[in-house]
Amino acid sequence: MIALLRIIFVLPLIIITCIIGMLLCLVRPFHRNNTYLVSRLFSKLAPFFGIKIIMRIPQDISDTPKVMIANHQNSYDVVTICAGVTRGVVSLGKKSLVWVPFFGQLYWLSGNILIDRNNKSKALGTIGQTASKMAAGKLSVWMFPEGTRSRGRGLLPFKTGAFHTALQANVDIVPIVMSSTTNVSLNRWNNGTVIIESLPAMPVTDINKGNIRETAALAHDNMKQMLAKLDAEVEALNKK
Repeated sequence: MIALLRIIFVLPLIIITCIIGMLLCLVRPFHRNNTYLVSRLFSKLAPFFGIKIIMRIPQDISDTPKVMIANHQNSYDVVTICAGVTRGVVSLGKKSLVWVPFFGQLYWLSGNILIDRNNKSKALGTIGQTASKMAAGKLSVWMFPEGTRSRGRGLLPFKTGAFHTALQANVDIVPIVMSSTTNVSLNRWNNGTVIIESLPAMPVTDINKGNIRETAALAHDNMKQMLAKLDAEVEALNKK
């Protein structure tokens, strides 16, 4: 019953949020701060899912271009980890997102970078184009190095695209970790606390050019440890 009530009530809210976001983006289409603005709008919906967000990310973290890497869990990310997006940040998304009613058009107008994930032969070109757009717009790029939603399987192995992008753009990497949301349920009024925290930046000079996978593995280990720490903290908070 709770799930049904949420769907009836929240779905129209999501559509209204998309429309409001599109109207705001039409005033300044593709502006470097559109994604930040839209992310703030969506994160305001978290309480309607019974989720309280604690964010520990400095707002000046993207004053200079960075590659932000975050864990990707499930569909709730659209109202949870998006709260961690700061000014001057855009994300990478597949071109097919444009055809998703309301959200796709908003994603495009927000200035996010659309790529063809089905064409692996263009992967290197996409990295170069992303690096060029970062330099031209003084942008940071938000990426999910797992490449897909983990859906309760823990932190999945990392692909290397984000690390190649940082190297080509000559920018540092900032890991962002969100505590697990596998227990979030539409059928529960209170889904507890979610914590989003940034780790210290990984300097681009520390990237092993000869073995990118080594750097990806190091980032994975650091984020896995932080995920375990945040999950333990959330468990303690939810018991109070």
